[in-house]
Amino acid sequence: MNNKLMLLTAASSFSMAGMAADYTNIVLINLDDVGYGDFSCNGAYGYTTPNIDRMAAEGVRFTHFLAGQPISGASRAGLLTGCYPNRIGFSGAPGPDSNYGIHPDEMTIAEVLKQKGYSTAVFGKWHLGSQKEFLPLQNGFDEYYGLPYSNDMWPFHPQQGDVFNFPDLPTYDGNEIIGYNTDQTRLTTDYTTRSVNFIKKNKNKPFFLYLAHNMPHVPLAVSDKFKGKSEQGLYGDVMMEIDWSVGEIFKALRELGLEDNTLVILTSDNGPWTNYGNHAGSAGGLREAKATTFDGGNRVPCIMYWKGKTIPGTTCNKLASNIDLLPTFAEIAEAPLPSRKIDGISILPLIEGQKDANPRESFVYYYHKNDLEAVTDGMFKLVFPHKYVTYGAYEPGNDGQPGRLTNLEIMKPEMYDLRRDPGERYNVITQYPEVAAKLMKIADQKRHELGDDLTRVKGTERREPGLVKGKERHDL
Repeated sequence: MNNKLMLLTAASSFSMAGMAADYTNIVLINLDDVGYGDFSCNGAYGYTTPNIDRMAAEGVRFTHFLAGQPISGASRAGLLTGCYPNRIGFSGAPGPDSNYGIHPDEMTIAEVLKQKGYSTAVFGKWHLGSQKEFLPLQNGFDEYYGLPYSNDMWPFHPQQGDVFNFPDLPTYDGNEIIGYNTDQTRLTTDYTTRSVNFIKKNKNKPFFLYLAHNMPHVPLAVSDKFKGKSEQGLYGDVMMEIDWSVGEIFKALRELGLEDNTLVILTSDNGPWTNYGNHAGSAGGLREAKATTFDGGNRVPCIMYWKGKTIPGTTCNKLASNIDLLPTFAEIAEAPLPSRKIDGISILPLIEGQKDANPRESFVYYYHKNDLEAVTDGMFKLVFPHKYVTYGAYEPGNDGQPGRLTNLEIMKPEMYDLRRDPGERYNVITQYPEVAAKLMKIADQKRHELGDDLTRVKGTERREPGLVKGKERHDL
């Protein structure tokens, strides 16, 4: 039995009577491909998100919240383990029949919280490996319903046959496949209904709900109750239904008297996929988009609400990341952290509005298998030479068809003053040599620790993902 299983087995013997009477439920809503500018409180046009806006008005809005990587699978691996994805050997977006996933010795948020008696569930997109040993029920979750990877990894992909050869897309209930190619207009409603039922079922004990919507990742799909309701077409309709879902979660919490002891977090796995044009969101003026380490890809919206803890209507511009959620939840629940090293830092002081708190002093932007492409201290961002996909060379696609993409290359280091230039347009590296030197030192330290394929540094602390023999690794 591995160390993780031994720990969880021991924890299962704890009685609720031995726990403190005062506990905090946690609801984590993770959207797919929502951009920085996709909520009306962040400037969205053509639709409104009143429930999300209310959440922001009554909670705290994080303006410099970064995904662990700017792509779905890796981002979710970072979120659930508290690690830079490359630390745990995770990269890209594992597809059908991929041979890799989360290693059994890595602890997820669900496993950390189960040490304190939490009931746990995930409804929606998983994307940490689709082989049985990688699925949620083997990684700390009591309940699972949803898709094992992205909703476009199915035979109806617009590039099927030319670029991809996807099999039928399974829908899981627990460890069992209950159907294929599910009508995606049902997904947002189904995930919401199951989430509300989970809350009701566990109203008298601590719970962790991970609601991981497939939307608004393409292909877009919306139920009849929101079809044609927005001025922005199908994308706006989808966002309105997501807002409805957020409202239903809050409605359940309030009706059950759980609002006072529940932390609710709303965020996204990465930035928008903007080459899909009118079926994509907005990066809100940030540079580039998903699949790039410019902030259009990594910086995502994040709102947190915890009645009596968050200061209503506030913003936090301090540096934070989705990899910080695991240690934050552990601190809230007074649960032991994983024995394996993690990279996340508790941001509880920021949630509580402590003005002088600055728990995360830097963040390193890794992408692909192990490329260190940038580093930031929250004010300045140093970008290293690398090739990247750009969304500005061609017109975007339309109505579900992707537009053409091409690559550009940064030939020498550049640095941006994020305080004055969040769009990363003006290279100021020659103006602040001392800052560049400081950031380079941080990057070199991380290269020694985790490696860097761009500079051919191996690193000393990377771990292997979970692997299945006889399967080919399939990264997208």
